[in-house]
Amino acid sequence: MRIATFNILHGRSLEDDQVDVDRFAAAVRSLDADILAMQEVDRDQPRSHGADLTGVAAEAMGAVEHRFVATMHGLPDLWTAATGDEQPEASVYGIALLSRFPVEHWKVLSLPGPQQRVPVTFPGRQRPVLVKDEQRTAVAAVVDTPEGPLGVAATHLTFIPEWNVAQLRHLVRGTRELPRPFVLMGDLNLAGGEPSRHSGLRPLVSATTFPLTDPTEQLDHILVDGDVRVTEAGRSHNLGMSDHRALSVGVTLDPTSAVVVA
Repeated sequence: MRIATFNILHGRSLEDDQVDVDRFAAAVRSLDADILAMQEVDRDQPRSHGADLTGVAAEAMGAVEHRFVATMHGLPDLWTAATGDEQPEASVYGIALLSRFPVEHWKVLSLPGPQQRVPVTFPGRQRPVLVKDEQRTAVAAVVDTPEGPLGVAATHLTFIPEWNVAQLRHLVRGTRELPRPFVLMGDLNLAGGEPSRHSGLRPLVSATTFPLTDPTEQLDHILVDGDVRVTEAGRSHNLGMSDHRALSVGVTLDPTSAVVVA
């Protein structure tokens, strides 16, 4: 089976600065993923034509199960943290996990973050800028694959140094009860080998994903704990949209290793 992660930039292409829902659907379809994690996902936002981008992706890839988790509520210039009680027609933004296989159980984890503005020095700037981060969340599932149960978690960690590491460690602790093998996917805002070093999980793919054209660093990752064998070399994909490349890898599970960790 193939697993993938994609920061979709709410379906926007940098080439024409437009969101084309059909183009987005074609990009997702081309990944041919059995399990897909998505970040920066819109639902009922004017900038993405009011589309439910999780639903669009689910139809495009043939997912039988999907879960969208809102992290922000309202319009981009007026964001507020999502509460989890937003109505279906609310304009929201967040993360999603989709699967072609049945899901036995879902779990949503809120991740720790700064409660006030913090100074961050961005590349190309000499002085720090005070920023307030969005709510960060993870969505996890126990997926009933043809090869046995698989624990999966999808997330989008903060870009604020040290807090992204704290969120990653919190997420690893919060998913210990999920079955092994266990896969963690998403835009972790940590480069290279940092996610593996801080999480204790091993990387399945080494490929640059950001920026889209001539990428220089890997911010998007697929990490694993347990017996997973790569059957199709992992790689990054320029899908002609977003500012990130998607990341995918083909894997197989050892059914004898798919046991629940107490």
